[in-house]
Amino acid sequence: MKNDIEKILLTKEEIQDKVKMIGEQISQDYKDKTPVLVCILKGGVIFLSDLMKHISIPINIDFMSVSSYGDSTKSSGVVKIKKDIDIDISNRHVLIIEDIVDSGLTLKYINNYFTNHNVASVKLCALLDKPEAHKSDLDIDYLGFEVGNEFVVGYGLDYAQEYRNLPYIGILKKEIYK
Repeated sequence: MKNDIEKILLTKEEIQDKVKMIGEQISQDYKDKTPVLVCILKGGVIFLSDLMKHISIPINIDFMSVSSYGDSTKSSGVVKIKKDIDIDISNRHVLIIEDIVDSGLTLKYINNYFTNHNVASVKLCALLDKPEAHKSDLDIDYLGFEVGNEFVVGYGLDYAQEYRNLPYIGILKKEIYK
């Protein structure tokens, strides 16, 4: 797998330092609440797992699986819910945990979905943001890093279900996905 990486963008240490900072900020912002962290599968799992270790307040977690990519490198723009949450989120503070914001269309859909479920609040936490790729306006309340429009893998991010287990985030060589 390492030979398929053109360049390492973010080291394991850089990621862990940022995740700790985000977890501490969430703990402060929700200090008198018990937020529901909704992890967007599959890419957000590693981020959620590390993030919640740095949150010092009570939390609930749940998982949602949506798709707009398939095995492609570009979003189709059509969002499909494959697995919905199990927790009742009525009057709860929901924090969506996402690996990367690309076009923003999927997260806008998810944000609207939760807003229509009578929640107390909905906020977005993303490890990575690709501002150049946005096709939709949305606010990221807790952000790890901005990246360019390269195709990145590792730390939960995949190409055709592979590379998620890399401990860093790297740019995938173009010949791998062409």
